[in-house]
Amino acid sequence: MDVAIIKYNAGNIYSVDYALKRLGIDAVITADAELLHKADKVIFPGQGEASSTMHYLREHKLDMLIKDLKQPVLGICIGMQLMCRFSEEGSTECMNIFDTEVKKFIPTKHEDKVPHMGWNSIKNLKGELFDKSFEEQYVYFVHSYYVPVNNWTAATCEYIIPFSASMHKANFYATQFHPEKSGSIGESILKNFLKL
Repeated sequence: MDVAIIKYNAGNIYSVDYALKRLGIDAVITADAELLHKADKVIFPGQGEASSTMHYLREHKLDMLIKDLKQPVLGICIGMQLMCRFSEEGSTECMNIFDTEVKKFIPTKHEDKVPHMGWNSIKNLKGELFDKSFEEQYVYFVHSYYVPVNNWTAATCEYIIPFSASMHKANFYATQFHPEKSGSIGESILKNFLKL
C-alpha cells in the first residue's frame, strides 16, 4: 500500500511517519503532486499556526491539490483545522472542505488552561475510523483552537465546551487529537484508516 504524508511547513510530521513504521508501513513524505495523487492513502498532519500555514499551502498550490484528492485523506490537528472554512487564528480563510469555523478556546474558570493539552476521552463515535470499543477511551490532544460540533462531527470531546474531536465527509477524515501519540487506541485508529 502506498501511503503519502504531505510535506509542508508544519511541525510534527515525522511522528506520524514513525507511527506508520510501527505498523509496517513505509510512507513517503512529499509535496509532489503526482506522488500524492497516486498514493492509496494521504495523511495531512502537523502542528502550526493557521495563517502562515495556509499561506504556504496556497503559495505551493497544495490547498487545491488536497481538495482534489479522491482517495481517503486523514487530516490531523492543524490538518483538520485547515480543512475547515475559516479559522479565528489569524482570521484565516482555509480550504472549506468542511463548511465550519475554527474557534479559540475561551477559559470560563481558573482551572481552564489553554492550550488544551494531554489525554481526554472521546465519545459519540461515528464512521469507519472508530470501533465501538473506543467509546470513552482516552486520546492525546494539544490545541488552543477547536472546531464546534457540526454536521460532519464523527467524535466529540469535552474541554471547556463540547467540540469536534473528529470529522468525516466523503473521502476526507480528520482528527483534532494525535492518533500517532495516542497509544494503542491511536494505533487502531490509524489501522482503521489504512483499511478504508
